[in-house]
Amino acid sequence: MIGIVDYNMGNLASVINAFAKVGADASLESDPSKLSQYDKLILPGVGAFGDAMEHLKENGMDKAVKAFAASGKPLLGICLGMQLLFESSEEFGSTEGLGLIPGKVVAFDESAFDHPLKVPHMGWNELFQQKNTALFDGLDKDFYLYFVHSFHAVCDDKYAIGKTHYGYEFVSAVQNGNIYGIQPHPEKSHDNGLKIIENFTKL
Repeated sequence: MIGIVDYNMGNLASVINAFAKVGADASLESDPSKLSQYDKLILPGVGAFGDAMEHLKENGMDKAVKAFAASGKPLLGICLGMQLLFESSEEFGSTEGLGLIPGKVVAFDESAFDHPLKVPHMGWNELFQQKNTALFDGLDKDFYLYFVHSFHAVCDDKYAIGKTHYGYEFVSAVQNGNIYGIQPHPEKSHDNGLKIIENFTKL
């Protein structure tokens, strides 16, 4: 059973549809006490980091997600959901995250760009695999996915399984044991994204 954390942050229909396309059943779950019943968990999210953490904390969902991660079962954060896995974010001041992966989330530093670009980073871009991971089985070494974000993760390279270039190189996919995160939207990334979702169902 695959659970999708429902905490009022983002359009979840496209995530559910993506799982249906690969022949997997995924259920929305808004009750923290029921997370432990699932074999795998998706933490989606669109919007601001601070708002997301506030919603997660309202009914103890933050603690339930941490407990699920500690159980050793696969957890995948998507877009804002990936950012929430980190210790903190600098969006609208400093906000504490779930702390499941060491590191922080920062705004794109446009002063460091190799040429002028618009922020948010929006559209198709390439993910460069940094190491072998079951999440990317069957995909090319480098492949395109769909991005929409103004902030990105900063962490030790040992957690980076994918990087992307936009003005400069940044971490776009991470893994810490059973905990995975991906900055782009696999549910909006056609065949490559569906392959990632299918791979997650097989972990």
